[in-house]
Amino acid sequence: MVKVRDAQAEDFDVWLRLWKGYLNFYGTGLDEAVTLATWRRVLSPESGLFCRLAETEQGVVGFAICVLHEGTWVTQPLCYLEDLFVDDAARGKGAGRALIEAIIDEARKQSWSKVYWVTREGNPARALYDKLATVDDYVRYRITI
Repeated sequence: MVKVRDAQAEDFDVWLRLWKGYLNFYGTGLDEAVTLATWRRVLSPESGLFCRLAETEQGVVGFAICVLHEGTWVTQPLCYLEDLFVDDAARGKGAGRALIEAIIDEARKQSWSKVYWVTREGNPARALYDKLATVDDYVRYRITI
């Protein structure tokens, strides 16, 4: 059984362990100041960021961080699922699905216009994503400043 709940200040250590696993999965690192700022923002009611945790009998096994924002083609908020990670030992046991479905349920209750995300083409989690959402034909461009 997977329970999805809001992240709380006392979850920092377990979230940090998972966050480092997430960064490692993508072969990257971040300055500690960025990590700490992210954590502060997911806890702040003034921020557009929020974090949900997936918890099982083994403890917290995954997280999702979303950005709630306005859009130009809709009047209701959009929810960008920016970061999703489940610990290696818990993968394939429903935590990722529970996180996404909880966010979708929240979107319906709050009348958000959509939930969307991007991922790498070779991400094995696409097997789950393809069951829950539709892949569109948009191509992402970026300029890192």
